Amino acid sequence: MTSGGDLVAQVLVRQGVRFLFTLCGGHISPILAAAKARGVRVVDTRHEATAVFAADAVARLTGVPGVAAVTAGPGVTNAVTALQNARLAQSPLVLLGGATATVLRGRGALQDIDQLGFIRPIVKWATAVTKVRDLVPALERAFSVCREGVPGPVFVECPVDLLYDEALVRSWYGGKSGEPKGLVEAATKWYLGRHLDSIFAGASDAAPRDPEPLPVPAPEAGSVGTAALLLARCERPVVVLGSGALMTPSEATSLARAVAALSLPVFLSGTARGLLGPASPLQIRHRRKEALREADLVLLAGVPCDFRLDYGRQIGRAATLVSVNRDRSALTLNRRPTLGVHGDPALFIRALAADVPAGFPHASWIESLRERDATRNAEIAASPEGEKGSLDPVTLCRRIEETLPPRSVVVADGGDFVATASYVLRPRGPLSWLDPGAFGTLGVGAGFALGAALCRPDEDVLLLWGDGSAGYGLVEVDTFVRHGLGVVAVIGNDAGWTQIAREQVEVLKDDVGTVLRATDYHEAARGLGGEGLLLDDPARAPAVLAEAFRRARTGRPVVVNALLGKTAFRKGSISL
Repeated sequence: MTSGGDLVAQVLVRQGVRFLFTLCGGHISPILAAAKARGVRVVDTRHEATAVFAADAVARLTGVPGVAAVTAGPGVTNAVTALQNARLAQSPLVLLGGATATVLRGRGALQDIDQLGFIRPIVKWATAVTKVRDLVPALERAFSVCREGVPGPVFVECPVDLLYDEALVRSWYGGKSGEPKGLVEAATKWYLGRHLDSIFAGASDAAPRDPEPLPVPAPEAGSVGTAALLLARCERPVVVLGSGALMTPSEATSLARAVAALSLPVFLSGTARGLLGPASPLQIRHRRKEALREADLVLLAGVPCDFRLDYGRQIGRAATLVSVNRDRSALTLNRRPTLGVHGDPALFIRALAADVPAGFPHASWIESLRERDATRNAEIAASPEGEKGSLDPVTLCRRIEETLPPRSVVVADGGDFVATASYVLRPRGPLSWLDPGAFGTLGVGAGFALGAALCRPDEDVLLLWGDGSAGYGLVEVDTFVRHGLGVVAVIGNDAGWTQIAREQVEVLKDDVGTVLRATDYHEAARGLGGEGLLLDDPARAPAVLAEAFRRARTGRPVVVNALLGKTAFRKGSISL
């Protein structure tokens, strides 16, 4: 009879899963072995959070739910932060969690805790399977739930005795050979036999099915026409398009065409960064707050009024607000819109562009925003350099922008250095930028880069790390080496948690907890089997970055340790 582990693997294959991320454990070993045997690439990491972050990245880039498997107890608890990050980023993800044997639950077994109790509040759906025959329907439901409506992570607990071969499990439960001695031993043997019959009953009838397509939530009837009328009456429209508009990655190109056809000035955020390429005349990159306050109509497509828009206060009170989101609660978060549209933002934008084929001509308004953009770019280029003779973050990011290949994915994981990069770097195309999302989680970098390198083997993957965030995942250089993935990681090394220190030192007059060492991260990378390059001279930046990409294309990860001087470029930028 097929084992439970093989049933899980069969479901993964049917669902189109190509990668299974994991940190091994005895509770889940049958899933890993069976997945490998059926052609799923098993990618083992050095921390469970990395495995879940990698699954998250796969989901964002492909639309196929990412899958991670972790062992019981601490394996599951180590994945919690990454799960919550996926929930707030609305990423479809399936986490398979190991668990103690069904008969030992609550008896003090190794790593036996109430996993569902703390997982349920941070996932869309969670279940514990108790019979082998239920593995397939539970997993198929998990894949459906994580994709429908507002996508998000789900959790399926798979006890170890459901995953191994039945004969082996029965031998575990068999106890002493021969006839039972005494009433207690006889009763125990009878109970265990009945329990085994129950968990394996009907297992041979389990048969995975092909997934059924899920409908994308369509915009509410009449909403597109109403929005077209509102746009026709305005003079200073602004579109803010975010990650919520990229929930169907396969439609990213058609979404980009629709945005271009509308001829509206647009700010891109989150996963939407790069949607229009590096040089679209419609994309405005700077002074968003001023533009939103001056606009007479603001269209939020997949963007809630959370802290990133100052809880809606950045939008002028007299402005017409059109908000489109799959998440109904996001439509009225902190600010009630003039027109709230419950539905997929990408479908809405495409329908709006089709409804008004000529677009909305606002040349003078767009030109004024572009002039403001150009002024800000000049200010950034002329910003004061860091300490004399040192490499300042703006200059480093400008050199990265000049070196960044046309086919590349940028992974952003950090505070001050990465935020500086967001001012300067221009992602090269749709789905070419990955950042944590609304949770602002440090530590996503290694996992996101891992997922991106696997999904885009013919593209360059650039991981931007602050020296603080690099501490969460630098050891995963070992993972990149073992799996032959040539990721370029640039660490902005200013020896501190600078984004926090800026405000803390000024307000509290104390740098406690914010000081790091200018560690030799390039040497650490070499010790982990990768390549390491030191960048301590501004004049050498172009050559060092070009060399990093050259070496990475041989399949080896490269860490560039860029020593940065202190600057005041982002003073006053802390988010609360």
